[in-house]
Parts: sequence; C-alpha cells; structure tokens
Amino acid sequence: MVNQTMEALQFNSKTQTLSLVTEKVPSVKENEVLVKVAYSGVCGTDLHIVEGSFPCTDQPVILGHEFSGTVTAVGSKVTNVKVGDKVAVDPNSGCNTCGPCSGGQYHYCSTGGINSTIGIYCNGGWAQYCTAPDTQVYKLPDNIALEQGALTEPISCLSHGWDRVQPIPVGSSILITGAGIIGNLWACLLHVQGHRKVTISEPLEDRRKIAEKLGTGFQVVSPAELKKQKEKDPEFGFDVAIECSGNGRAMEDALWMLNCGGKLCVFGVASPDTRVSVSPYHLYKQEITIIAVNINPFSFPKALGFIDSMGTRYLEYEKLGIKTFPLKQHKEALEELKKGSIAKAIFKVEH
Repeated sequence: MVNQTMEALQFNSKTQTLSLVTEKVPSVKENEVLVKVAYSGVCGTDLHIVEGSFPCTDQPVILGHEFSGTVTAVGSKVTNVKVGDKVAVDPNSGCNTCGPCSGGQYHYCSTGGINSTIGIYCNGGWAQYCTAPDTQVYKLPDNIALEQGALTEPISCLSHGWDRVQPIPVGSSILITGAGIIGNLWACLLHVQGHRKVTISEPLEDRRKIAEKLGTGFQVVSPAELKKQKEKDPEFGFDVAIECSGNGRAMEDALWMLNCGGKLCVFGVASPDTRVSVSPYHLYKQEITIIAVNINPFSFPKALGFIDSMGTRYLEYEKLGIKTFPLKQHKEALEELKKGSIAKAIFKVEH
C-alpha cells in the first residue's frame, strides 16, 4: 500500500468545511492494523461536528468513528487479526495509566475516551482505508456481515447504556424519545429482550413511518399526541424513558412523563450548549433517577453478542431506515439525515 492513494472525507474545523480529498494510504506501525473500509456510518455527533457545535481536533481530520471492513495489512506485533479478516473498529480507548483507566473506566480518561476518538481526534473511517491500534480491532464472527458490523459501535454504546439503566423488569412501561437510528436500535434491543409495553415518540412523520415498520408492534406517536394523552389522563406515564434525540425539550418532557420511581436515561448526545430546566422538587417528590451514558467502555464484545441475537430480523438496513451512499455523495447523505427522511446514512465505500 506504500505510496498508493485513497479517497477520503476530510473535515477542517477552522473553515468548517467537509471535502472529498485524495490522501496517501496510511502505513501501519508495529501494533497497528490497516482496514479496507466497507461501511462507515454517519453519527449524530458527526452532524454536530460538521455544523461546529461539537468539539474535535483543530487539525484537518478524516471523520468516521463507526466502521467495518477487511484487514489488508498488520504490523509486526499484531496477533489478534490477520489479513483477510472481516473486522469492526472500536474508535475509543484510554491512556491506561490514569486513575479512571486503572479502574476500568477509560471513558472518563482526560486524554482518552471521547478525547482521542478515531474519526474525531485522528483519522477515521470516512475513507477507503484507515489504520487502528490492534487493541481496538475486533474480528467479526462468520455469521455477522460487514453491513451489520458497521453498527457495532453504536450498539456497543447501547450495550453500555443497557448495563447502566438496569434493572428494567419485563412488563415495565418504557418511552423512547427520538426515532433516529439510535431510537430504532433501542426499540429492537428492548423487543428482543422481551419488552412489549414500549412507546416511541418522534416529531417527524417520515421517521414515525420507519419506526412502525420495525415489526415490534410498539406504539409510535408524535410528542403532541403524547402530551394530549398525558393531559387527558394525569396517571398516564412510564417507568423508564430513554432519550435518544439529544433534544433538551424532549428530555424535559420525558422527565414529566415518568411515574414515581422512574428512570430517565440520557442517551442522545446533545450540543454542549444545550440546557435543560429541571425541578428539584419534582425529582424529590417522584424520586426520579437520571442516568447519563458516555460512549462504550469495554462493551464491543457485548455488542457483537447483541448483533448475533438480533440478526437480520432486526438489523436489516432498509427496515431500520438506513440508506447507503458513496463518499462522493456526502452532501446528499448529510442533507437527507438532517431532514429526517432517513434514520441513518452509511457510506458504502467504493474501491
């Protein structure tokens, strides 16, 4: 691969521009793996980065932190994967020396975690090739296709959220706010775990239609319809609310929808400038628990287990509202995602 070139989508935070560029295919160091990218997702965080409302490196960087592909080269000390393996890449790691890392909580690391993410602080998977440390590369089981492998990172975040919000007894009433890809994946995860009393709230009609096609039988409503239901019956509410939109108003509304002893899981990533108004008296009176979720510490293996259990019954792209685009159609991909006509955009990387 030495001296060969590749196409990539590079973001410049100083000019706030995303451009299709030609770069050299990166070479591998002794503990690195070179991945020929197959599928690379567009995350809501990526939209925030491109619009300038979420921090990233101040140097030009190739975005993309959700991707799968095939190993094409390995460093001299790499033993966990080999050339030809199908893999997914965990973009997050820690420094392995600080207190949080030593305690198994690298997502709190001041230099690692979200502060060193592949595709945010160093070159990522919106490219034909990407390198990653061997410790962050996971071989996909034979029964998991590269399409589903590209969902490993977001599902690994769900896995961490799943652990954080437990217990959720089967029979609990659950609200999901936001029917983008994260809300849809939460719906699928809850369904495969046996939950049936789930309501999905989404303001955009196109996304409500996608959520209805998931085949879960869950109630799908607009926030206005949900509000009317609460006004009509003050006793109407939920035991758990999983906020997937990153919208401050949605978080506030979800809090007021909770039953006594309810839990709010703040899962969607909001802009750093978003603020939420909370009544401490209401929290006290209802004994509400608020749980936040930060990335995916050590949850990639669990995510692969979830993908195995969900399979194509839940993780088929069209059913989830996922549309694929080549890298050269990045403007169309981001625009459709912003409009909400699709739940997620994924780059199907051509070679």
